[in-house]
Amino acid sequence: MKQKIAEILCNYRKRKIADENLIPSAVLIPLFCREGQCHVLFTERSSEVSSHKGQVCFPGGVRQPGDSSLLHTALREAEEEIGLKAEDVEILAELDDSMTVSTGYVISPFVAFIPYPYPFKVNHQEITEVFSVPLSFLVNRDHLKQDCQIIDSQVFTTPCYEYAGHVIWGATSRILRQFIELIRPESGTSC
Repeated sequence: MKQKIAEILCNYRKRKIADENLIPSAVLIPLFCREGQCHVLFTERSSEVSSHKGQVCFPGGVRQPGDSSLLHTALREAEEEIGLKAEDVEILAELDDSMTVSTGYVISPFVAFIPYPYPFKVNHQEITEVFSVPLSFLVNRDHLKQDCQIIDSQVFTTPCYEYAGHVIWGATSRILRQFIELIRPESGTSC
């Protein structure tokens, strides 16, 4: 599966959002194989973080002045949050930028392949849980729902996935949906 995804995404040209009012950030979309199936790794944010408390997200965060690139940001944040070392990450592609509506972030997502099993070291001040969802579940259109959120008195509709008590919505679900739509023609989900 890793090779198929890499082949599909190798020539993809991301769409950038250029807006100086938005805060640059980056995330990893970590993929791994477990028992012959491809999985997508997610984290659930703690209630101690400054924004997006308790939400499901990908490992990542805000670009810092010392980050040489947005990829560096994603890798640094993944190590800080879950102990995922940069040398254990194989970057496959970069997807389109995505914005958060309520907090003003512009997110650069990087599709990555990681080893499994992995000795994650969760920073519980930032993350309460690390979990995965089989790619076969996510590519099944029957599992994609629409969710309405009210933010600052405005109603927003966003794609939504529910899996094992977790709700994946907002920017994370939009990024995930783009990834799934790009790989759908080759959506064999075994490794």
